Amino acid sequence: MKVFPDTSFLCAKYREQSNSRRADAYHETLSNPLAVSSLLLLEFRQSIRFQMRLFSLDRSKGFAKTEGMAMLRALQSDLAQGVFEMTAPDWADVHRIADMLSEKHTEENGHRMTDILHVATAIHLGSEVFLTFAANQKRLAEASGMKVPL
Repeated sequence: MKVFPDTSFLCAKYREQSNSRRADAYHETLSNPLAVSSLLLLEFRQSIRFQMRLFSLDRSKGFAKTEGMAMLRALQSDLAQGVFEMTAPDWADVHRIADMLSEKHTEENGHRMTDILHVATAIHLGSEVFLTFAANQKRLAEASGMKVPL
């Protein structure tokens, strides 16, 4: 069974939040590494850096640099240990699928571009399961024929 996560799943894995236990429990049921794309990792790393910046400007927002750097190190360690497997999708095909998803679903449901790209990547890779905690992205993945067990 091919499984593809989104950024909300990675955030739940690397920072304690309400969905973390569900993410960890589901991840433990998998026997193979989770496929990840360079786009997914870029968005995750960018979101961590952005949260560190927010905290540096206003300590009531985001999180401290020490926490963010620990998250980045933990991700790198998991990549090195094979917890995740980097995939090299054909980005032209991913963009073709994304455009079809956008045309079919965005006007009615208001999907963000990165959400569409993650779902399109999962489709391109032949994923049967999509891991997200984002309600709108879940609707898109399910409309595309994937199971979203979280």
